[in-house]
Amino acid sequence: MDRHELDAATWIKSSHSDANGGNCLEIAPDSPATVPVRDSKNPDGPVLLFPRPAWSAFLSSLR
Repeated sequence: MDRHELDAATWIKSSHSDANGGNCLEIAPDSPATVPVRDSKNPDGPVLLFPRPAWSAFLSSLR
């Protein structure tokens, strides 16, 4: 994904996020090969791109 695609992506954050802007990640789930992840408090900052299988494994380990 290039920066233009990241800027145009639909970002979502957890429904568990508090209204005070605490620590929170946002993801752009519509990318087919990767899951972009960014800091919701710094949307113009760096974006980490995780391969979709690695992201799925990470989520499974949290459950």
